[in-house]
Amino acid sequence: MFSRWRTIISSLDNELTALSDYFLLARMAQGDTRAFDALFHRHYDRVYGVLFRLVGERAEAEDLAQEAFLKLYKRIDRGRPLSMDENVGGWLYRVAMNLGYNALRGRRRMDERNVHLVPGDEAGVEQEVGRREEQVIVRRTLIRLPERQALLLILRQMNFSYAECAAICEVAPSSVGTLLARAAEAFRREYQIVTGQRGGEQ
Repeated sequence: MFSRWRTIISSLDNELTALSDYFLLARMAQGDTRAFDALFHRHYDRVYGVLFRLVGERAEAEDLAQEAFLKLYKRIDRGRPLSMDENVGGWLYRVAMNLGYNALRGRRRMDERNVHLVPGDEAGVEQEVGRREEQVIVRRTLIRLPERQALLLILRQMNFSYAECAAICEVAPSSVGTLLARAAEAFRREYQIVTGQRGGEQ
């Protein structure tokens, strides 16, 4: 019973956020720059979080997050506002994922990282190298997935609720569990392929 009420309350919160987002978009269309600032501060941390988990580099995630918001600003400025039933946060996350995918695909060698290890004992260095290599494998696996599957996995890793995942990915809330299970299975399958490829390179 409690979980049912929590779902209802979460859904109402999402609807109120969507309405206030749309109000801010309307203000933006009228030239109110403060409205854009409000949207930026409301959504930036989560958009950045999605990108950082995808690309793994803070500076690049920051640049891509700003680019996502710039796309929103330009869209409104050019008179192409989002529709009232469109989730602003969801639109931003999808744009961010697309930017992140393009950034990763554009790298000549995804394994190249500017890794600065803190001097220490050999075992500690090996552990740090192993951790970095595992992060690279995870990112290589994520971009092999359809973008919606990768986004769902990242959102849940960031503790987004099923209702939030549904709104962002534009799917029915009742289907999120099934979609996540499929995404997790696809990730496991692709992870084995990536690790197999990596092993063959050595």
